[in-house]
Formats: sequence, C-alpha cells, structure tokens
Amino acid sequence: RREREGSVTLRLDDAQRSGRLVAELDGVGISRGGRLVLDDVSLLIQRGDRLGIVGPNGAGKSTLLQLITGSLRPETGHARLGSKLEIAYADQLRSELDPTRNLIDNVCGGQEFVDVGGRRRHAVSYLGDFLFPPQRLRTPVSALSGGEANRAVLAKLFTRPANLLILDEPTNDLDIETLELLEELLLEFTGTVLLVSHDRDFMDRVVTSLLILRGDGSVEEQAGGYTDWEQRGGGLRAAAGSRQEPGPRDAGDGKQPRAALPDRRPAAPARKLSYREQQELRALPSEIDTLETRQAELEALSRDPDFYGRDHREVQATLDELTAIGERLEELLERWTALEERA
Repeated sequence: RREREGSVTLRLDDAQRSGRLVAELDGVGISRGGRLVLDDVSLLIQRGDRLGIVGPNGAGKSTLLQLITGSLRPETGHARLGSKLEIAYADQLRSELDPTRNLIDNVCGGQEFVDVGGRRRHAVSYLGDFLFPPQRLRTPVSALSGGEANRAVLAKLFTRPANLLILDEPTNDLDIETLELLEELLLEFTGTVLLVSHDRDFMDRVVTSLLILRGDGSVEEQAGGYTDWEQRGGGLRAAAGSRQEPGPRDAGDGKQPRAALPDRRPAAPARKLSYREQQELRALPSEIDTLETRQAELEALSRDPDFYGRDHREVQATLDELTAIGERLEELLERWTALEERA
C-alpha cells in the first residue's frame, strides 16, 4: 500500500461550452505500418458524452483519439470536429514535460503565479496541492518518481480551461487518495470525457458508455461501463503476452483496492465512502457537539421565568434558532448514521 503523503486538491477549469457536436467520424479508415488499424468506422460524439475506450494493445485506441481530436487525418472517409472545442489531452501533456527543466518551469511556465479556475495562485501553493513540497519544486522532471511525474502532468492539465478532456491511462502510479479525488473531479466535470484505462473500477465510475476496439479495425459502442458490458456477455479475447482489457488491480502491483466512490448510475451497488465523505464523517461529531451545546444554552434560556417577558422579537428569534438547530441536528444525525453504515 502506498503511504499517504498529504491531501491532494484538484479542480478542473471548465472552458465555455462546446457546440453540441464534439466530433463525427464517417466511414473512416487508416493504416499503420502496412496494417489496417481502423476500417470503415462511423462515430458521433456529442457534448457531455463520457466514453471509455477499451481494446487489446495495438488495436488502435491512440489512433482513434488522434482522429477524434483532429491531430491525424483519415486515409478514407471523413472526420469532422465540433465548434468551440478546448481540448486537454493528458498524454500530449506528458510528452510536453521537459525532463531537463524543473517543476515550476514545466507546470507554471517559470512564473511565480498561475491562473487556475479563475483564481491567481502562487506556484508554491498550487504545486503543494499536488503533494510537492517546496524543496522539490526546483527538481528536474527527469529525477521525479513515476507517481510524481503523473502528478506533474495532472497539475499542468488543470491549469488549462477545457470542455473536452482526454485521459490516456491516467491512473498509473497514482496513490489511492489522488485516484479517488480524480474520480470525483471527473464526475463533476460538465464537458466531454474520453478515457483510456486498464483500471476497470476507475472506468466504471467515470464513463457512461464504451467504445470497444477488438483489433480487427472495427469500433463498437456499448451503453454503460465495462462491468455492465461484461455482465451482458461482452469481453475481449486475451492474447498471450499482452494486457488486453481493464481489470481490478493485480495483487502483485503494490496497491490495495481503493474504497469505492458513489456511482451515479441508479443500478449500481452501494459504494463505500469516498475521501470527501470520510472527511465529512470525521467532522460530523464536532459539528454535532457544537450544535448540541448551543441547543442546551437556548433551552436553558427559554426555561427562565423572565424569558417571555423580554421583547417579543428577541423571544421569537431565540425560538426560531432553537427550532432550526433541532432540525439541523436531526439532519446531521441521519447523515452520520448513513455514513457510519457504509464506513
């Protein structure tokens, strides 16, 4: 299990809404190295779609992403991009990191301040959100661990306004806490998401439909996440020596299964607490104690024989506050019980 190093704070800066059409492929075909990778593929992606892309290694997942974003032109058929697109492509950002330059230069362009989510943030504070202590900010990217390099990619990603977010294996080397917060961020993102991942749990929570590449040039669309498709009899044929499909994390990779996040699809099973819910659960006893203390003070005041002889506005305000506290306590106690049952 990876040791928790701190608390990661992530927020993706939404750009203006894209047009309703994000991308359209019509009878697209393309070859790589003399091999037909995609053949007669027709696909429509609309604003707000959350698509997971799965398939065997070499089936053309990255090629499909390049066609969708317009960075690659098809040999046959037509590809069309929508209007007002602001694309954040994590794989491209990884290649943009200069291994000879330090974190501040790579992520913040060497500037002392960076604009994130409409706010001006100091570079030290912003990179601290991604668990980078001040003494690491001048470290060349080439000296970062795998997890640190991935966090640097995320930090760079979140400085860019986007309405189309493309993530190619974003979960590699991330600690559990960062994974959970990244999942929550993607659930809150209002734009379009394209995700390539071998992490079945991550994909199930983030996407609402799949694009399935079987390696024969075809692209099939299926509703729901990977587990939904698998339960309907779907699956990818495994080839020797290659990792073919999303799956739970292997027991030998040094990671333990993550606590599940709430799934917004109604048919999903109950989930355990997310990181934010764990924080909420820890804070509830203190909040309840504070309200109960105030409730006891107001009840003692209302029992004073001289209480109702005071100004009627003061009396009414006290009674209103007492009522509001009682209602709020009831809500908090119900919430505490619900969270405890899932903890």
